[in-house]
Parts: sequence; structure tokens; C-alpha cells
Amino acid sequence: MRAIVIHAAKDLRIENQPNDALGAGQLRLRLATGGVCGSDLHYYNHGGFGAVRLKEPMILGHEVSAFVDEVGPGVAGFAKGQLVAVSPSRPCAKCKFCLEGLPNHCLNMRFYGSAMPFPHIQGAFRENLVADASQCVDATGLTPGEAAMAEPLAVTLHATKRAGDMLGKRVLVTGCGPIGVLSILAARRAGAAEIVATDLSDFTLSLARKVGADRVINTSAEPEALAVFSADKGYFDVLYECTGVASALAGGIAALRPRGVILQLGLGGDMTLPMMAITSKELELRGSFRFHPEFAVGVGLMQNELINVKPLITHTVGLDEAETAFRLASDRSQAMKAQIEFSV
Repeated sequence: MRAIVIHAAKDLRIENQPNDALGAGQLRLRLATGGVCGSDLHYYNHGGFGAVRLKEPMILGHEVSAFVDEVGPGVAGFAKGQLVAVSPSRPCAKCKFCLEGLPNHCLNMRFYGSAMPFPHIQGAFRENLVADASQCVDATGLTPGEAAMAEPLAVTLHATKRAGDMLGKRVLVTGCGPIGVLSILAARRAGAAEIVATDLSDFTLSLARKVGADRVINTSAEPEALAVFSADKGYFDVLYECTGVASALAGGIAALRPRGVILQLGLGGDMTLPMMAITSKELELRGSFRFHPEFAVGVGLMQNELINVKPLITHTVGLDEAETAFRLASDRSQAMKAQIEFSV
């Protein structure tokens, strides 16, 4: 089978790899579609992020959908040809955090396409993938492209759950990449009354408006536009911080009202925090990392047409043009979600 393998920054190759053996409780899948994620871009553009660096060649990819090709022993509920969304999250179910009901913090997590451990966890951008049946969610009624969006959608659903009651809340989203725009969809579905989104790109802000933001602000063109929301100790109840940039976090905190909630989704490395504002306004800073049960929830929301991710899918290319997808995804002036089509 062919797979998309990163060797070093800007060294992306399509290579032949051996097929994995099919075991009990597993499915052999024919990959349909894979979406290029921000972490994939970090490996492609920089060879890693923060302290996480490539130490060996690694198959990329963790946002995927696939067709069932073969059903392993002991598996029920799946049939050949069925479209499934494949969760990249594979917790061990045995460590203390798994047993406490926190599988996203599993001590032995095997998350597709991750260079955090060594040897690296190989990713899902391969024509033939063997996955545990428990990772696979029926995606009947969705397109392969929609089904491949289940993973980033789950990230934002988990963050929205971490926020608590969203009904009637005023929400600020900083950063309108895929996670930011999906956060708008998730917050609105959870009952947010008003959503303002900021970014540096008119293109991404246009998509934020399209999916439901009430107001969008280009902070490059209008650097002081958020200042009006800082009057009288702030305006917003919830901040989805999706950039990982300290200046965006500081601006968002200034616009939060007392006892507001900060959801930190952006992973840009360690940042300096405005602790005086956090303390004096009694703000709550809540990290949000990955997901688990929200994956299947997201698939159901899409199937029931309660969340529409189609506007985010701006580019689709074939496997032979995989590097084009990475280049497109790196260009925020024209791309939101670039996907690679493995089979139809």
C-alpha cells in the first residue's frame, strides 16, 4: 500500500508500506479521505512543534474516513463497503486516567501520527488501515469528506463541554482556522446567543461569518477593534482561544467579563499570562485537550444535519498530489480545510 510519510521538514514522500495483519476485534479499512491538520503542518513545515521533533520517518494523518474492507473475528455491526469515521484516539483503557473516566489523558495513548513518543505512533494517511472496531463510527449518510471532519469537530465539542452551560452566553473566538470555525458551530449548537470572531485573514473570517458568527474582526486591519468590549470590566462570557498566541489570549482576556471562562485550544507553546486580570476578574482558565466520547457525538450531529461542516472543506486533491494539500493548507488566504482523497 502507499502511505504519506514525513522524513523531515519539507521532506514529504509517498512510499510503499506493508499491510498490517487483521486481528480479532479489528477492521481492515480502505481509506477514503484524510484532512490535513495543524499538527500535520507543523511536522511538514518545521519538523515538529515545541519540544516534539521528528526522530524517524512517520506516516502522517489522523483526520480520516474509510470504507470497511474486511471484518475481523468477534466484530459485529459493520459490513464491507460501509463508510466509517475513524477516531485516531486509542487509549489503553487500563491506566489510572482511563479508569477515572479521562481517556483523553491516557498515559499510554496511541494517537495516530504523533512524534511525542519514540518510536513514533504511525499515522492514518495510508491506503490500507487496520483499526480497532471501537475506533470506528458508522458514517452512513455523510460524504467521506464530512466523515473525515469528525476529529476536529470532536475537539471543539470537547472544549464546549468544558465550558459548561452555554445557553444565552456571549462568546469570543480568537483564531478562525478550522478549530476556530468549528468552535463557532459548536458554541451555536450549544445555545450561544452572540458570537464574535477574530483573525488576521479576511478569507477565514468570511467562512466564520458564513457558519454563523454575528460579527467578525480582522485584528490586522483593526488592531483596536476589541477595545470597545473591554469597557466596564468586559463583555464576553466565554473565550475560545484557538491561536496559541499570547497577544490573542491577552486581548481576549481583556474583553471577558468577571467570572468568564477561557477555553485554551491553541497549542502554540508556553505563553505569558496576564495573571492580574485573571485574578481580579475571577476568570477561569480551562485547558481543552483532544476528546473521546465527543467523536461519535459529532458524527451524529452531522448525520442529523445539526452541524454542517461542508463550508470548511475548501480543497480536495488526490493522493498523488498530497504535497499540494499541505501547501494549500499552509495558506490561510485561500484554504480552510484541505483534504486528500485516497479512494471513492
